[in-house]
Amino acid sequence: MTTVNITRDILHRQIRDKRAAGFQRSYHVTDPFIKRLGLEAELQGHTGCVNCLEWNERGDLLASGSDDQHAVIWDPFKHKKLTTMHTGHAANIFSVKFLPHSGDRILITGAADTKVHVHDLTVKETIHIFSDHTNRVKRIATAPMWPNTFWSAAEDGIIRQYDLRESSKRSEVLIDLTEFCGQLVEAKCLAVNPRDNNQLAVGANGPFVRLYDIRMINNYRKSMSQSTSASVHTFCERQKPIPDGAGQYYVAGHLPVKLPDYNNRLRVLVATYVTFSPDGTELLVNMGGEQVYLFDLTFKQRPYTFLLPKKCQSSTGDVQNGKTTNGVSNGIHLPTSHIRFAESKMHSSSTELPASLEKIKQQANDAFARQQWTQAIQLYSLGIHHTSCNAMLYGNRAAAYMKRKWDGDHYDALRDCLKALTLNPGHLKAHFRLARCLFELKYVAEALECLDDFKGKFPEQAHSSACDALDKDIKAALFTKTETGDDKKANSSIRFHSFSRKESVPEDELVLRERSLDYKHRYCGHCNTTTDIKEANFFGSKGQYIVSGSDDGSFFIWEKETTNLVRILQGDESIVNCLQPHPSYCFLATSGIDPVVRLWNPRPETECDNVRVVEDMEGAAQANQRRMNADPLEVMLLNMGYRITGLRGVGPEGSDDEDSSEGQVQCRPS
Repeated sequence: MTTVNITRDILHRQIRDKRAAGFQRSYHVTDPFIKRLGLEAELQGHTGCVNCLEWNERGDLLASGSDDQHAVIWDPFKHKKLTTMHTGHAANIFSVKFLPHSGDRILITGAADTKVHVHDLTVKETIHIFSDHTNRVKRIATAPMWPNTFWSAAEDGIIRQYDLRESSKRSEVLIDLTEFCGQLVEAKCLAVNPRDNNQLAVGANGPFVRLYDIRMINNYRKSMSQSTSASVHTFCERQKPIPDGAGQYYVAGHLPVKLPDYNNRLRVLVATYVTFSPDGTELLVNMGGEQVYLFDLTFKQRPYTFLLPKKCQSSTGDVQNGKTTNGVSNGIHLPTSHIRFAESKMHSSSTELPASLEKIKQQANDAFARQQWTQAIQLYSLGIHHTSCNAMLYGNRAAAYMKRKWDGDHYDALRDCLKALTLNPGHLKAHFRLARCLFELKYVAEALECLDDFKGKFPEQAHSSACDALDKDIKAALFTKTETGDDKKANSSIRFHSFSRKESVPEDELVLRERSLDYKHRYCGHCNTTTDIKEANFFGSKGQYIVSGSDDGSFFIWEKETTNLVRILQGDESIVNCLQPHPSYCFLATSGIDPVVRLWNPRPETECDNVRVVEDMEGAAQANQRRMNADPLEVMLLNMGYRITGLRGVGPEGSDDEDSSEGQVQCRPS
């Protein structure tokens, strides 16, 4: 983490009162506090699963909603129940929100009965009932700058906007996802950017997360309605539901290609939670059926160009160090004619590291030698966090990813290989590993092209056993694709277009998907396959940590920048769904299947035993990877408490295809 001078800051806080708030924000979540985080209290008052939690702006009230159809307002510091009210809902409550600038008097709830209710807590009455949705309401969102307005997302695929100033008790459709994705689409979550309240993020089933400009959509609708009343339109004219430029999609680059495989295994991809960083520059997504992803909204990273349909590959602008001149990063440009890396001199990537980082690299290499892939990855990540211009660290981390083989590891390895080659075009191992990654990601033709380029660049390695083995694997896969006719499908852009054979996707949607932006960081270890309300959140005033619930009853804490897992705590007897950090203290509220709300804060240093800590973090993470790759029957048995051995998955003891093809360019770290 960043070095700080706490003594200086304490002195400034004492001298200047205005520094007190900044001091509190800067130090309320720190590494020592995270290491001491433990259970403070259990709030009992519900009789069903607690599906949603929400702090008020000051952080002195906590609201919860449950399967028991009640909302409870708590004093979290006195561990006291202040208000309990039946919301009038006829089914499980999935979302609860305080309306901004209402003096914590107005509470909004959304539930499985398809309704949105607005309550006055002072008189314990429901003052508005909205019945416009036709399926379960999963999330409510509010915006500080729009105190009378809120939004809802429901499984009818519609995002609705409400204005309590209007005399009518109806809402209006802001976004109808069924116009883009078909009738089976379900909106699962949404969030408003705290710094720019015009930005609305929406998560639904499928790998794409959508970011919309509310103001552009509203202005477009007004102008269209004015032009419609002022003139006559022909039947051939088609009005776009969303104006150009009002939507931007985000996706983990490997997921559209993995989708058919996941579908065949009945593994569902669905964004279960989206949220913005405190400064509004990052978007965090808990992707059900996969991992947690962080997207950078300012530095826009495109999925590496070979993942896009050929018509979308950048043909204008120079590509330098993985960036195009239009400001959007594309990794290293891989033209369809030939995959070639610059033959120029080495970039500023010194192989020599400072003594402290050399020690970290050696520790990572030792972990790699012990086949402790996750530990090696975390150590390489720590080194990269301190120096992001060392090709060797990226190349070594790629090798560890390729050995571990968790979901998404080969794509992260590919990204690392490309980064290493950007820093050092002559990096032999990174070039070979890139070919292997392309093959593992089913880009067989590109893998052959990359391998041929490797042989031309390093002729002394052209007949190594590893090179021959990969060449054999690639040509066998190409032969199989030719026999089955899959090559025609692979060359089309269908991988970005459809989720199912029955789906018909409009051209506007295809364009948005093809222009999707890639993730910045990926957080692994938890499991999110059983519930579709599982949250992931930023923890800390600057979002220094990432927290997420899990199907194993634990919640996971990662360092945001290194992506390293730093803490696992047992938070529920079954599943942790909700994690809501306090706005200004190192204080965390969680809930799940148990009918209680749990509060967590740093425990006293004198408290020696913390029974909630999961000591074997790597073992827990590996078990969750196996759980995610288990078939649905095995998952059901696991959730019922049965122990299943031999689940499909690869850990340190698992087989590795590359072990049978050891050669001069094999994936040992440098």
